[in-house]
Amino acid sequence: MDENITSSFGCREKVCIQTQQVYDSCRSKECIECLRVYLTETGQEIVNRAVDVKCKKSEVVWVFTNTEQMPFNKGYYTVDLNYFFKITLDVYTGVSRPVCVEGLATFNKKVVLFGSEGNAKIFESRYKEDSFDPQTWQKTNLPKAVVEVVDPICLGAKIADRCDSCNIPGEEIDVCNIPDCVRRVFDDRFVGVMGDGGRNVYVSLGLFTIVKLERNVQLLIPAYDFCIPEKECVASTVDDPCNIFENISFPVDEFFPPRRGCADEENSCD
Repeated sequence: MDENITSSFGCREKVCIQTQQVYDSCRSKECIECLRVYLTETGQEIVNRAVDVKCKKSEVVWVFTNTEQMPFNKGYYTVDLNYFFKITLDVYTGVSRPVCVEGLATFNKKVVLFGSEGNAKIFESRYKEDSFDPQTWQKTNLPKAVVEVVDPICLGAKIADRCDSCNIPGEEIDVCNIPDCVRRVFDDRFVGVMGDGGRNVYVSLGLFTIVKLERNVQLLIPAYDFCIPEKECVASTVDDPCNIFENISFPVDEFFPPRRGCADEENSCD
């Protein structure tokens, strides 16, 4: 801990706090190739007439996790991850401007992490307005899986006829089993198995992920004082726009982008 803080305030007491402790974590950098993009009815009609397609943007809609204890390796758990991506495509049907089409792509992976063991049963009450406090309890005391992921990078896209799609790896999903929270992101219903003459779109994505296993623990820490805000709340006022503009610094970097050496020096870690 910073010696200046210790000398300025001094430890007043030791307090016990309850927080989430990370027992194990891992990170991954993956290039996912040939992910099937599931299209809506309107998007499928446009793709069937397309001559080319480009991946414009990809977003993470949701990541479902499932944690299970490994039977012959105590303290270790498997974490199943099911990613749902919203893919925005530029579909070219001729010499005109491309048509924007949205679709859904999924990806599954499994990781193994250490989460320790815990056999205690947890009981707690939660306040509910105008009702009795419901009593909740957790039987297994499994560690909690936390997934941190950024929107993936679009690396490429291609169109394949249905007869050629059999040679492209990847698991097919049942569009009827797509979770409602994911389905509501799109305006139209998805198309499942297509008839003859239909076409599929496949994308390649670059994905960065951090997975952690956390447990609720109690820690004894030194306490210096309560965190009392020192900054006063200032009400918003209608100021002169020119006065506000005068307080904005000139954007030098926008006119003169920093060189690579200068940027590396500023962002370097000791």
